[in-house]
Amino acid sequence: MPSKPKHSIRKKSCEFLPRRRGGSERRASVLLRIPAEMKRKKYWKETLEAYLYLLPTLAILGMFSFYPVVKSVIISFYDWHLLRKEQYFIGFENYQKLLSDRNFLLAISNTFRYVIGFVPISICLALIIAVLLNNKIRWRGALRLAYFLPWVTSSVAISMVWRWIYNQHYGLLNMALANLAWFVNKVVELVTFGSVAQVWQFSNINWLMEPRWTIINIVIISVWKSIGYYVVIFLAGLQNVPGELYEAAEVDGANSWQSFWKITLPLISPTTFFISIIAIIGAFKMFTEIYVLYTGSPGPLSSGLTIVYYVYRNAFERYRMGYASAAAYILFAIIFVFTLIQMYASKRRVHYDF
Repeated sequence: MPSKPKHSIRKKSCEFLPRRRGGSERRASVLLRIPAEMKRKKYWKETLEAYLYLLPTLAILGMFSFYPVVKSVIISFYDWHLLRKEQYFIGFENYQKLLSDRNFLLAISNTFRYVIGFVPISICLALIIAVLLNNKIRWRGALRLAYFLPWVTSSVAISMVWRWIYNQHYGLLNMALANLAWFVNKVVELVTFGSVAQVWQFSNINWLMEPRWTIINIVIISVWKSIGYYVVIFLAGLQNVPGELYEAAEVDGANSWQSFWKITLPLISPTTFFISIIAIIGAFKMFTEIYVLYTGSPGPLSSGLTIVYYVYRNAFERYRMGYASAAAYILFAIIFVFTLIQMYASKRRVHYDF
């Protein structure tokens, strides 16, 4: 019987021998030999080190931010008086009282009137000024600085200055209106050759003591203070709009208004959305200007009583901490609802891609 050739046996046995691997394959095999437990230990060690570095910051945030928030939520369900030792759990009674409290309903009404007056005016004026400053005009840098200065100035100082401006007898506002009335009467007298003597009989307005002017006074101060900040943000958005789009629109025959309406507004919609959110949140928190302008009172006949002022009055004048905490969380709910509405509306109106 013929025997099998030796080379076939050698070939068959070689099939079971491991092949030589290159350098990359050897390195991969070494990595695969590392136990999974060592990888997990390394991961948890690195994670623990990261949290140890964050521990001081987290401790400060927890002590001065998270804990007060949680504590105030709990307090809102108690009849919690600051000068009383025993506090009583009353459930939702604070919230029920607030919804039937005339002063709180007045505070909500005044706050909404202020928000409706302040937000549209400040955003529209800021956009107009930003568009003008975005063009190549002289003293552009100085004008930007002049508009931004009120934002970095103390609200207390600004309110004190405006208290002097609103003064009935020697305030700048009444002086300016009196001079304007004199000028208008003189012009009318010249045009009519003296047949009409006076068309505007001006008398000094008591801006700080008449309730009808309270919200208007606060809106004017707030717009003057915050408009510079909004202008700077709008300028940043306008400078990101590609100039090629305006050139193409001009070639197609579009005028300045059409370019602004069809190009500028859609492309700066994220900026407008951001400004509207911070403007509404800031407007709902109005307090300092009212407190300083009216020297510790919410204006004549509580015409400047806002929600934040109502919270301050109950917490630090009447020491009703539970009642004030409940009012604060109603304010939080209102701001949260407004933010959700804006987020929903932004899905169709805000464009993030050029």
